[in-house]
Amino acid sequence: MLKDLLDFFLRFNSPGMFIGLDTKTIDRHIKELNEHRWFNSLYEDENYRKLFFTNLQVRHYLESKRRVNKMINNPLVREKFIIFLDKQRKR
Repeated sequence: MLKDLLDFFLRFNSPGMFIGLDTKTIDRHIKELNEHRWFNSLYEDENYRKLFFTNLQVRHYLESKRRVNKMINNPLVREKFIIFLDKQRKR
């Protein structure tokens, strides 16, 4: 958690010092989400799986532990995430 807080601070409060996406964190969150049936069915769909690895907006969303926990615990947040994925897929 301290690492997440430090990353957040560095990304948004240091001018010109954008660190980029934390691939390890995103991959860890995908693995954690994949333990849930609703996410696993999305992950098995090739169209969605591509988004998890190539779409910057989706990867940025999945980088946040807070958002991932909300998806795990709240069905409404899951539905909004799926709508978000569909919008990104149509782009």
